[in-house]
Amino acid sequence: MKSVKKVENHITHWLKSYLEEAKMNGFVVGISGGVDSAVTSTLCAQTGHPVLCLEMPILQDKNQESRAKDHINWLKNQFSNVSSLHLSLDSVFLSFKALLPPTEKEDAHFLSLANTRARLRMTSLYYFAALHGYLVAGTGNKVEDFGVGFYTKYGDGGVDLSPIADLNKSQVFTMAKHLGIIESIQKAAPTDGLWGDQRTDEDQLGATYSELEWAMEAQTNKRPVETFSEREKVVFERYLTLNHQNKHKMNPIPVCEIPQEYL
Repeated sequence: MKSVKKVENHITHWLKSYLEEAKMNGFVVGISGGVDSAVTSTLCAQTGHPVLCLEMPILQDKNQESRAKDHINWLKNQFSNVSSLHLSLDSVFLSFKALLPPTEKEDAHFLSLANTRARLRMTSLYYFAALHGYLVAGTGNKVEDFGVGFYTKYGDGGVDLSPIADLNKSQVFTMAKHLGIIESIQKAAPTDGLWGDQRTDEDQLGATYSELEWAMEAQTNKRPVETFSEREKVVFERYLTLNHQNKHKMNPIPVCEIPQEYL
């Protein structure tokens, strides 16, 4: 980024203006212990409007929970307009899981349950948003939201506005350093926290964020494949695969338009 301070001010002003024009009262942000939610919640707090930080563990890795708590405490010490709530969704998730019929499709079963976690959190965020007249602030970044579709439809993809969705992951880390986000979050390997284990985003994506950002830029600028190194070819193919698989998330919901003469 040419000027991280200008980007910070631009996002903060955008958030404040959008909230005031919508005539809403504040923001609610899901805090995961990762850099995206840390940066998003901090930028929301800088508007001066109320910010509710909602921690929603579901059989969560303890390191993720610890980082989330540490960030919330840091944020509340910095900003008097920040409040928080810890909402354990273990019992809700386990109750839903117990209702499911047996299946032999184990891979699809575990992926569906991972997405269920994200959707339970979205439901919780919107409960408190409606209760207080708040907007749900999304935490997705550019390569996740518009490159590889690395989010859950109607889960963490279900938001009212996306303040950092035009920043790549590397730029989010730059913003985190600029904002003084706690070191443990800046150094932690990115993870979606949907599996209850130690797997990282890189484990799931098959490439680092910097590699995927490169591939996204290469696709946008139509760089010739013959100029790629062997690793770049692998990464680019992986990017294209994910981009194609997840188009249904990134494109608007298709509408079957009825010919006027039928109506």
